[in-house]
Amino acid sequence: MKASFILGSLMAVTTTSAEVFFKETFDDNWANHWIPSSVKSNLGMFEVSAGNFYADPEVNKGLQTTEDARFYALSAPLNNTFSNKDKDFVLQFSVKHEQNIDCGGGYIKVLPPGIDLEKFDGETEYNMMFGPDICGPNRKVHVILNRNGSNHPIKKPILPPTDQLTHLYTLIIRPDLTYSVLIDNQEEATGELLEDWDLLAPKTLKDPEAMKPDDWVDEATIVDPEDKKPEGYDDIQPLIPDPEAKKPEDWDNEDDGEWEPPMINNPEYTGPWEVNRIPNPEYKGPWIHPEIPNPEFKEDKNIYVYESGNLAFDLWQVKSGTIFDNILVTDDVAYAKEFAEHTFEKYQELEKQAKEDFDEEERRREEEEEAKLAAEADMEEIDEEADSRQESQSLEEVPIETVVPVVKESSKEKVEVIRDEL
Repeated sequence: MKASFILGSLMAVTTTSAEVFFKETFDDNWANHWIPSSVKSNLGMFEVSAGNFYADPEVNKGLQTTEDARFYALSAPLNNTFSNKDKDFVLQFSVKHEQNIDCGGGYIKVLPPGIDLEKFDGETEYNMMFGPDICGPNRKVHVILNRNGSNHPIKKPILPPTDQLTHLYTLIIRPDLTYSVLIDNQEEATGELLEDWDLLAPKTLKDPEAMKPDDWVDEATIVDPEDKKPEGYDDIQPLIPDPEAKKPEDWDNEDDGEWEPPMINNPEYTGPWEVNRIPNPEYKGPWIHPEIPNPEFKEDKNIYVYESGNLAFDLWQVKSGTIFDNILVTDDVAYAKEFAEHTFEKYQELEKQAKEDFDEEERRREEEEEAKLAAEADMEEIDEEADSRQESQSLEEVPIETVVPVVKESSKEKVEVIRDEL
């Protein structure tokens, strides 16, 4: 249902020149082409879900992480192996950190062909890695390109959103050696591949034979030889007694001690003396190390080209709940934009409203739970007071026996004998 809806919506806008190498909307057949890694036995499990809030319960279903503090490794082959030579390369997908992620990744890797996907793990070679990564205050959008077995991160910082809503990430690499990174279809970074990544050896390097001349003067200023410290400058104190202060009339030297006026800043004190500096007439400017052509530099106009055959998730998440959806790999930027309009932009405002409704319902539920707990606590207190009153009443109703002193017979006899003697 979900896939047919999206494809039907796009039929009117799909361009004939666009070639789609991968498109995943996570319909009922998604598990048929995604391959879980068997390298570790305790990898986290994925499931398809729209989450707790959504614009459409079917269209917004995506691949969700479900277990906390787990690694995740899942991959899928592209429709066919392809090279982006002389073509734009577009990788696009949405990420929804519904769990308000504290530490974890939300990125995708593009793998070369010929990978045993059942043995895929974090050490498997990849062409590029793209997407958000958040851990506490540290957050970035990874754009890592592999060249000759080495991974090269982008040198330009790109910050991802940190809310719980769905966000769209798009990476575009062009044959003219330029790139763009879009978030929610808005350009966040753009530039030259060779400027923002260290993909090639530098064109030049510092001449190892060049040395700064011994007589090179790179000190811009010197001490003024005419400047002298004023006589008596060191005798100027930073604080002086307040000349306007007067001894209080009720001050008693015997009880209060000898009176001293309070100290104030000395207006004549201008701080520690420093010798004046003047421009150095011998100054030649900063010495710049001469550079020579780098013999290891090799121009490569195909630095943007990759042979790709698979996509993969290789993630660590402390708190699970991230939802991935609408993954697209194509050579047509316009098609990717249209796909985003129908699968992402169309539902943005509806999802925001759904989030507000969900939060309000959660707030009401928490208030009801707190009220219930408070009522239960009140009932317990009432029951305890009732039990206490009942116990007191029971003690008051216990009959008290009158104790009558009993005089033994022998005692009576002794009394009578004493009386007779008297």
